[in-house]
Amino acid sequence: MTRARAFLRSSRTRTVLGVMACWLGFQLWLTVAAPGKISPDLSRASGRVNVQIDLPFTPERFHVLAVQRYGRIAGADEHSIELRGVRTSDLTSLARPFWVRKVEPLREDQ
Repeated sequence: MTRARAFLRSSRTRTVLGVMACWLGFQLWLTVAAPGKISPDLSRASGRVNVQIDLPFTPERFHVLAVQRYGRIAGADEHSIELRGVRTSDLTSLARPFWVRKVEPLREDQ
């Protein structure tokens, strides 16, 4: 019992536990916020959809490569990435990163 108390009283242990709690809280927030980023139009779809991912900044190579695993890149512009052939089951995973502002159907008139 005294070893456990000494372990929990250690400042190093409290720091590690605090960092872990912050990390778990951030992961929980990402999981809870992801469905709210997906357009309601996409929730009615089934199979594969074409989406536009809006970002708060100009996408760089890292961001394009990160979303490429969910579908085919159709293009990128000032603040968005166009992705084709995304499975509807992957939409929540696609919307999960903190740098994704919203996921909506691709406007086909482009």
